[in-house]
Amino acid sequence: MALDQSVLRDLLSELKLTDVTDRIRVATEKLHQQLIDAEATAFIGASPFERSTERTTSRNGMRPRVLTTTAGELELRIP
Repeated sequence: MALDQSVLRDLLSELKLTDVTDRIRVATEKLHQQLIDAEATAFIGASPFERSTERTTSRNGMRPRVLTTTAGELELRIP
C-alpha cells in the first residue's frame, strides 16, 4: 500500500514544524493513523463520505486512544 502524494506532503510539512526530538513520534503517529484509516476503508468497502454498492457497513465516528510505544505516546483516532 502506497500513501498518496498529498499525504506525504502533509507529513513532511508537519515534520518540518516539529521539534527534532519529537519527529520520530510524530512520524510514527501519522503512519499509524494512516494505517488505521486504510484498514477501516478496506473493511467497509468505501472511503469516508463515499457512496458505493460494495459498501458493507457505515462509519460511526472515531474515539481517541493513546498508544504507548518506544517512540512515545501516540494520540490516535480509532473508528
